[in-house]
Amino acid sequence: MRKRGVCVTLSHGKGTEMDDCLFCKIARGDVPCHKLFEDADILAFLDLHPIRPGHTLIIPKEHHVWFEDMPPVLAAHVTHAAQRVARALKTLRKVERVAMFYTGIHVPHVHAHVVPMHHVHDVTSAAYLHDGPEGFSTPPQQASGDMEQIAANLRVLL
Repeated sequence: MRKRGVCVTLSHGKGTEMDDCLFCKIARGDVPCHKLFEDADILAFLDLHPIRPGHTLIIPKEHHVWFEDMPPVLAAHVTHAAQRVARALKTLRKVERVAMFYTGIHVPHVHAHVVPMHHVHDVTSAAYLHDGPEGFSTPPQQASGDMEQIAANLRVLL
């Protein structure tokens, strides 16, 4: 058992519902949210602490801690929902680009973030900020030999 954030999970928490997980409580309707839509498997709602207005979270109703543990069909369903939200955000927020990513840092229940991007650094890494927030720094290129070794190691695992 490992404790992270508000969830206590056994193994990876695959396909379970957790009594103490904030997102499981939201999915059950025990905790209110600003719901955009839902079906039997997923729920889309506004993030309480948005990067930009319209920042949406999409969660599977089943409890999965890690996105790589979601069944592929469920992951595809979340992605399709994110595409729907992205199209709506582009119209509503008048943006050219919408980002979609998984983090799960603060609530260990898989959740996709869908964020309208008004600035190139709305969703970025410190690695790109070397020249300041108005610039875009390319991180140093990794050595070819290092990249080949990493690629070979990943190919074995894949």
